[in-house]
Amino acid sequence: MKLFDAHCHLQLPQYDADREAVLARMQEQGMGAMIIGTDFETSKAGLELAKQYDFLWASVGLHPNDNKDEHYDISKYEELAQNPKVVAIGECGLDYFRSEKSEGQKERFEAQIKLAQKINKALVVHCRNAHDDCYSILQKARMNGLTVPVVMHFFTGSGELAQKYLDLGCYLSFPGPVTYTDMYDESIRLCPLEKMLVETDAPFAAPVPNRGKRNEPAYVAEVAKKIAAVKGLTEEEVAAQTVLNSQRIFGLAN
Repeated sequence: MKLFDAHCHLQLPQYDADREAVLARMQEQGMGAMIIGTDFETSKAGLELAKQYDFLWASVGLHPNDNKDEHYDISKYEELAQNPKVVAIGECGLDYFRSEKSEGQKERFEAQIKLAQKINKALVVHCRNAHDDCYSILQKARMNGLTVPVVMHFFTGSGELAQKYLDLGCYLSFPGPVTYTDMYDESIRLCPLEKMLVETDAPFAAPVPNRGKRNEPAYVAEVAKKIAAVKGLTEEEVAAQTVLNSQRIFGLAN
């Protein structure tokens, strides 16, 4: 693989009209991707899509507020996760931007952390306006024996916050918005390339020069380009190392 999108949602209806064309553009770039679930139905759909292509893998999990009506039954997710194409649990975590702070959010997050550890697969974390609690929960989990890789999805925090998560052993996954501004350059500079992933979160948050359009995995090249510029590296170096990181974190075949 020449490039890897660590977080996208190709199973969503935004791609129903041209999914094959989007996948063909990925193949042209020689890239792979993680299809991320946000509830049980999107987790199932993501797995079904990943099973059809050797360059796609899946993560299954319940987002903190994408489906507030779903009763979280961890056994259903554990059953899905037995498929070898499922290489991570998530996206899960905390979101106090779109939902009020609640013990229920924390309990669902903690249950998914335990599941990731139980089945020895990586954890993909969503955190928005909730970093104090998110950090505390992850820190406690580490103290209680959490050993699986932890990926902070859509990381757009400060350098100070980046360092806190790096000190916990987390990986930082940088998305399209890093191309809009220099606000996140400090975090990019201090994050070692070996602890970094690149993602699109497609269909959302397309990077420059496609900002405002529907995002797609092929655009992750623009994120790698921005990181290369900030770190004084070549795009090829960033792409190659983030592929290696993804292979290590998610246990992917070369």
